[in-house]
Amino acid sequence: MSEAEEHAVDCVVAGAGVVGLAIARALALAGRDVLVLEATGLVGSDTSARNSEVIHAGLYYRPGTLKARLCVEGRAALYTYCDERGIPHRRCGKLIVATSTAETAGLAAIDAHARACGVTDLQPLSGAEARAMEPALKAEAALLSPSTGIVDSHALMLALRGDLEDAGGMIAFNAPIRGGEVTAHGIRIEVGGAEPMRLVCARFVNAAGHGAVPLARAIAGIPAAAIPPAYFCKGSYFTLSGRAPFTRLVYPVPEQAGLGVHLTLDLGGQTRFGPDTEWVDAPNYDVDPARGEKFYAAIRRYWPALPDGALQPAYAGIRPKIVPAGAPAADFRVDGPAEHGVPGLVQLFGIESPGLTASLVLADLVAAKLG
Repeated sequence: MSEAEEHAVDCVVAGAGVVGLAIARALALAGRDVLVLEATGLVGSDTSARNSEVIHAGLYYRPGTLKARLCVEGRAALYTYCDERGIPHRRCGKLIVATSTAETAGLAAIDAHARACGVTDLQPLSGAEARAMEPALKAEAALLSPSTGIVDSHALMLALRGDLEDAGGMIAFNAPIRGGEVTAHGIRIEVGGAEPMRLVCARFVNAAGHGAVPLARAIAGIPAAAIPPAYFCKGSYFTLSGRAPFTRLVYPVPEQAGLGVHLTLDLGGQTRFGPDTEWVDAPNYDVDPARGEKFYAAIRRYWPALPDGALQPAYAGIRPKIVPAGAPAADFRVDGPAEHGVPGLVQLFGIESPGLTASLVLADLVAAKLG
């Protein structure tokens, strides 16, 4: 990059996904001067726009982890925020379904985890009770999660952006960070795009999603040992032609890398299925129509009447993993100066589900680490 004038900024947040926007909003509301740098031309165009839009209750995570705590706290905060701001959402509830006797132990484990994390409203159901709620369902047993819901993620991000800008914060689009270095005066970053610039910020938040690891590696002075490896677990979604005979979300007992091929509803009543799990070398969002064949078998375990030819390829998302296939699930990493030794720096790694649900309290945690 040619020589350019340096500009001093109090806070820079890398990434305008739902978590980055929530962090920037929290910092701006606290009175800080905040600039968000987004590599693309839109808010939330990657991970935040390619998920199930589910408000999770906090059922699946190991007690004591950040995922467990922040999901439970974040769910309550998100419902309150949506109510206050008129963001479209609905507490539709969710059924976690055991389709065989062998899977019923998995329901008990989920119930135990949830209670250990403070989720006390789960209701164990017999197969007959579950079918009374959803007559098209096949179930040996189930758990009802009444506090699970759905949200319009795009409306949520628009509200967060509005709060940020109302508090004086700004977003620069098409502004990829090309590199940087830790200096005695703050973190210097080189920004590309149509108007390249050099910024020195007192506080820098790396909330770049699946770009967080390469961004950290591009900033000299961040200890290499503080940067995890990056892995990419792709999840494809298929939509249903017509309407499904369900009023609640339906999840199978979870698999290792994800929550299985689940049935979710959007606020317009459209039914979608997914995501599946496919480990890939680099992010790509193509949906292979052939993967739908495996979806039929998975869905028919809990909805036997799914018609042939009813599924259509929809979209794909990428889970930003920091452990490889087959490894135990990693917790969220929200690394501040106490973890890596760099003043004014917070880095977020492995922020997959339930990142959307936890976004508002993730933001509070980041703000606290920045002081």
